[in-house]
Amino acid sequence: MKILMVMTSHDQLGNTGRKTGFWLEEFAAPYFTFLDAGVDITVCSPKGGQPPVDPKSDTPEGKTVLTERFKADPAAQRVLATTSVLADMKAEDYDAVFYPGGHGPMWDLAEDPVSIALIERFYNLGKPVAFVCHAPGVLRHVKVDGEPLVKGKRVSGFTNSEEEAVQLTKVVPFLVEDELKRLGGLFEKVDDWQVLSIIDGRLITGQNPASSKSAAQDLLKVLHG
Repeated sequence: MKILMVMTSHDQLGNTGRKTGFWLEEFAAPYFTFLDAGVDITVCSPKGGQPPVDPKSDTPEGKTVLTERFKADPAAQRVLATTSVLADMKAEDYDAVFYPGGHGPMWDLAEDPVSIALIERFYNLGKPVAFVCHAPGVLRHVKVDGEPLVKGKRVSGFTNSEEEAVQLTKVVPFLVEDELKRLGGLFEKVDDWQVLSIIDGRLITGQNPASSKSAAQDLLKVLHG
């Protein structure tokens, strides 16, 4: 079984002068969940090579069992340092796609025609697509049969209150919760920082970093039918 993981290449947090990127737990938890399940994983990003990690996710506060495992695993670090180029990826070659979050994807992947087309292709081929935290925001321009993919579907993602808690409401290009609702998604959430992942057919979405492993497990569930 083959899963493609799509990372951000964007490292600027709006015009704050601070760095952003992907959230370490949101890569580490799914990566090891897939690896331990015997999945063949390919990791890619728009620019290829090492994607930028959000420095805030690589702190004692952001530490989890799986981020620690990543930091002790040179093979996993090599995989992340040498990501393939997104434009070279074909949905036909994989069974599913998983998008980790962090704030980075809201700037690059959400607007990237290559990413948008790739998600549409996976979905139209009958393959599951999964997104966690800010990554559900990359669905903002994704359409199926001329309608937003999320329209009428149960979805989750980083909530307005979680964005307020990290004080980035005015920095991000859009709010994930508001955008998914605007597109007609049936948005669900639990309390801030608690675990929620939702399966609606072939669409899997998770609310926040804590939901990363759960979203990955849900993707495997859908793949195993």
